[in-house]
Amino acid sequence: MKPEGRLGMRRWMLWVTAALAFATVPSAAAVAPSGDITYILVGALLDVETGNLQKDRVIAVEDERIVSVNAVADFKPEASSRVIDLSRYTVLPGLIDAHTHLNANPNLHGYRRLEVSAPRTAIYGVLGARATLMAGFTAVRNVGSAHYADIALRDAIDAGEIIGPRMKVSGPSLGMTGGHCDSNLLPPRFDDRGQGVADGPWAIRAKVRENIKYGADLIKFCATGGVLSKGTQIGAVQYTLEEMKALVDEAHAHGRKVAAHAHGTEGIKRAILAGVDSIEHASLIDDEGLELAKRNGTALVMDIYVDDYIINEGKRAGVLEESLEKSRQIATRLRESMRRAHLSGANVVFGTDSGVYPHGNNAIQFGYMVRFGMSPLDAIRAATIKAATLLDMEADVGAIKPGRFADVIAISGNPLEDVTLLQDVAVVIKGGELIKSPEFP
Repeated sequence: MKPEGRLGMRRWMLWVTAALAFATVPSAAAVAPSGDITYILVGALLDVETGNLQKDRVIAVEDERIVSVNAVADFKPEASSRVIDLSRYTVLPGLIDAHTHLNANPNLHGYRRLEVSAPRTAIYGVLGARATLMAGFTAVRNVGSAHYADIALRDAIDAGEIIGPRMKVSGPSLGMTGGHCDSNLLPPRFDDRGQGVADGPWAIRAKVRENIKYGADLIKFCATGGVLSKGTQIGAVQYTLEEMKALVDEAHAHGRKVAAHAHGTEGIKRAILAGVDSIEHASLIDDEGLELAKRNGTALVMDIYVDDYIINEGKRAGVLEESLEKSRQIATRLRESMRRAHLSGANVVFGTDSGVYPHGNNAIQFGYMVRFGMSPLDAIRAATIKAATLLDMEADVGAIKPGRFADVIAISGNPLEDVTLLQDVAVVIKGGELIKSPEFP
């Protein structure tokens, strides 16, 4: 077990050196320890695949990964064993947010964004990553960041230099001149352009290659206008089908998935026809779009909480009036779209647009998902099994099973009865290391 950054030594103090009141010794088949084992005692474990709550379990962890999950009755550790006692809690796999902007400051919208330098963007990422991990989100997909700051953030986390979730990152979002992914706040004399702006199939291919060159795990582009951009219409299509196909073809040729920001009905369908792997927002998706998404296996990442934050808090944070009005127009439509998408059997994946609202509040969206048609278990699966698959991490995260990373969270109470309990995560463990507990919140 390796300490994660400077917090490592402090965390080691939390290991309990003996277990309490267990009856029998486990068989070799039950645990089969082969090295330095940590045991996590669990009062109730949510199996996200079956939906069952399993009482009194013990998770054995070696080299960051789970090696077994067994009944406590079959287990008695050695006196020197390291044990994390979560017997008073309900334990779930670490949560996954498939649409984040960890390098964004939620207090800087509209013209306030012009004051943000590249170094400041990186610093915001350190804060956002920590808040997100402490909220129980142990993996994220970051879809759009200036200056390749999300790539630097991912690498610093992987190196153990700072704490944060496991990250899949896109680098700068691609888009057309004057589109949602461009920078449209300044007059012509400043010649200000978004880093991902490219027009025409070959220029777009070159921009995809550039993002990959600098370390992007996926490509994100804007297929329609958006809420927070100046001068764009939500429903307006951005990029021709030819341009979108070139972008997707280039990304897929290099083994990268493609996420398409798309609110508008026609832009959603055009992006699906081009072969994208996920539609972000999908606010105005129609029945034809839902059928296309199901037929093509396209994930729908629908952020149905963030508009409430924009409408209620956005003006204070600098959101432009035109953006506030667009958010008012789209909020109800997006939630109805999510309800229809879920009922239709489409693949709805948990994503929140964090960075528009304060990092660490990601779990607020679970309550909205249940209010607008999902069961608590469906909402949790969207943020575990389904999100892990979209991130190509299904072999590593998304469930508590042997072979997966020991990324687990603990809460008081039953989230299948009250999904809002996920807003108050008491314990966070990443790769078998205790990151957050009541002793060290």
